[in-house]
Amino acid sequence: MGRTNPTYRDTLRAIEQRWEPYRRTLRRRDQPRFDQLFVYARDHADAAGVLNHEDRFAPLLVSIAIEQERRIDELEARICELEASNSTDGADS
Repeated sequence: MGRTNPTYRDTLRAIEQRWEPYRRTLRRRDQPRFDQLFVYARDHADAAGVLNHEDRFAPLLVSIAIEQERRIDELEARICELEASNSTDGADS
């Protein structure tokens, strides 16, 4: 017997297709940002599929939030590195 329910990846593709008119009306500079949100969601599709949440949009939002948190952590670490580098450069003068 085949699957009776679509996979989460299938659902994610369907959600992305439903949002395509919205994407098209975004300013060009924001379209890549919109696309990146779905990249984040696809990166976590395995976990979202295991969850099998009744609201298929909720795992998409959590996936995006996780990736944005990761990016914030990386940027904060980079800022700390730059600040440390600047403070040691200033001490040499």
